[in-house]
Amino acid sequence: MLGVRTKYTRSDWYNAMRLDPGNDNVLSTRDDTVHSRLRSQMAGGYSGKEVVDLELKIDESILRLMSMIDAYASQDKRFDFGLKAQYFTLDVISDLAFGKPFGDLATDSDVYDYIHSTEQSMPNIVVAAVLPSLLHVLSWPLLRRLLPSEDDANGFGRLIRMAKEIAGERFGPSKKTRQDMLGSFVAHGLTQKEASLAGSDTTATAIRATLLHLITNPRVLATLRAEIERFRPSWPVIKEAEARQMAYLQAVIKEGLRIFPPVVGQMSKEVPKGGDTFKGVHLPEGTRIGYGAWGIFRRGDVWGQDADDFRPDRWLTADAESLRSMEATLELVFGHGKWKCLGRNVAMMELQKIFVELLRRFDLVLCDPTRPWKSLNYGIFLQSEYWVRAYKLPVGASGQDTSEKSEVAPSAVAAAG
Repeated sequence: MLGVRTKYTRSDWYNAMRLDPGNDNVLSTRDDTVHSRLRSQMAGGYSGKEVVDLELKIDESILRLMSMIDAYASQDKRFDFGLKAQYFTLDVISDLAFGKPFGDLATDSDVYDYIHSTEQSMPNIVVAAVLPSLLHVLSWPLLRRLLPSEDDANGFGRLIRMAKEIAGERFGPSKKTRQDMLGSFVAHGLTQKEASLAGSDTTATAIRATLLHLITNPRVLATLRAEIERFRPSWPVIKEAEARQMAYLQAVIKEGLRIFPPVVGQMSKEVPKGGDTFKGVHLPEGTRIGYGAWGIFRRGDVWGQDADDFRPDRWLTADAESLRSMEATLELVFGHGKWKCLGRNVAMMELQKIFVELLRRFDLVLCDPTRPWKSLNYGIFLQSEYWVRAYKLPVGASGQDTSEKSEVAPSAVAAAG
């Protein structure tokens, strides 16, 4: 169903993924030819291969986040890590896409009201995905006013306007040329409208959920900290190449993605003309078949009878055959075949770095372990009220003093105050 040459097609579930009403993007289009073309044109940008200083840009956002948390720790103030993780991922993707971050970390705020808009919009998007006929109703002139508009002062509408304005600078006689994601899209022939709509991110959930499982599992946390201490990574931010050599870190990242997959929406596909047969069961053409992430990543025959447990060690102790099965199944987190997530490389680079830098600088403690967060499932997760306190560690795992003043940005200190 998810293979490169599959005859299955996207169902009308995907119509609800249009960020700009009436205009398809690489996530929403159901036309296989258009989808393949867009993927080909966007692959170099999304993968990061055509973005100059990709790793450096991610490192800069990592340091801004560390500075922000340092400021809260210095003042013994609690903070909502759910929000801070989203600030980080939004700044990363905007910096890579447009050549400059939104500024959420620098201001310690949701600059474009993106998070608030998402919280308001997701319930409607889910209903529209399950009942696509409602999208036709929303196209009526009177109800269309309820949808995001480029004239909006905040939220999705403002983001759409901003993205189009930036994209507009890359076209025409006085066009600007930059080696960022948008520059890659333009170089590969995307139109201004298509380029305006390119960009998305769901990495914040993986960061939040994995960190929650880490700080509530003392043995796992101690084991990872010991590996960081033993490995002594580069300072002030670990290099991706170093992180990939840390076996327990890799196990933690994989287990975090497994135990709490960031995307669990149906993403249903339609059975092709003539129907299909799966394990002796006939599937009539046009049948919608969805993706059950929560069940897939808790199958005892794949993960063991302790599949409900957060146990990174399973990735280090499994036999070769079981490990192959686990690795192949985990790839479904990012989709498969022609539906595979274009942003996988960037997301994984963020995950390779963020946990090392948090854990060698701070002890992070939940303010209320009985109610760690508010997590709402809309196919993607909206997570907030993730209240923690940070306590600075006197010396990082690399031997550096984590209180180095040069690392703490004055703007972050002021924002935290």
